[in-house]
Amino acid sequence: MNIDFLSHKGLIIRAFLLLASFLLLYYPIIVSLVHDWSIDDNYSHGYIVPFMSLYLVWERRSELLSLKIKPNSSGLLLLIVGLFVMILGHVGAELFLGRLSILIVLSGIALFLLGKEYLKILAFPIGFLIFMIPLPSVIFNSLAFPLQLLAARVAAGIIYTCGIPVLRDGNIIHLANTTLEVAEACSGIRSLVTIMTLATIYAYFMESKRWKQVVLFLSSIPIAIITNSARVTFTGFLSHYYGDEAAKGFYHTFEGWFMFVVAFSLLLLFGLLLRKITFGRKVH
Repeated sequence: MNIDFLSHKGLIIRAFLLLASFLLLYYPIIVSLVHDWSIDDNYSHGYIVPFMSLYLVWERRSELLSLKIKPNSSGLLLLIVGLFVMILGHVGAELFLGRLSILIVLSGIALFLLGKEYLKILAFPIGFLIFMIPLPSVIFNSLAFPLQLLAARVAAGIIYTCGIPVLRDGNIIHLANTTLEVAEACSGIRSLVTIMTLATIYAYFMESKRWKQVVLFLSSIPIAIITNSARVTFTGFLSHYYGDEAAKGFYHTFEGWFMFVVAFSLLLLFGLLLRKITFGRKVH
């Protein structure tokens, strides 16, 4: 353990003042962020992201305690950039920028108080916090509607191939005895964001090679899209044979949870297969 950290009163005072100022300055932003988690099902996982980030720091505690503290004044520049982004978000009434500035300011604090080596280790836990921040409405809508159309197109195609009369009109699927709408909640963006978050953690702990971490993370995107399309397709089949009640209430919720488990299982399976891939030379 670095004894200098405990004896360096000036550093402790600066750390206290900076962190206290951070909490005071960002209190309204944090409150609004938590409120969004409570009303937006797409980001209900936001509650666990900060705790997961803290665990990532705790998991690297031995490395952190072994480093020598070398405060870097360039951290002040990073702090100024972060505060500027926060002000820009406030003036432009853009919540995303204000929330994004949290990551920049925390990075600035780490660099200013502790130094570059500490920031290298803390960069991932701080960057992981991006998953707790809801996307701007413009970006969210530009992703959600194409995903709705894709899910409806795939489901209608499979249902038709199976010999069931079906007509698709945009994100609306017309069956013989019912009509299904692939609404925003069924776009799959909720499972996409959650699976991407889990994939990031899974890749971090299970893979040491950077390219495999990137591939595993990217694999979460098609996995989430495919499983959501399968859920819409399955709903279509149930609605055709059992009526539109199969697309509501308990059945609809159960299908969502079941396909999420399937998606996570596929992610785990792909991760295991990826671990078996090697490009090293064989030694005879």
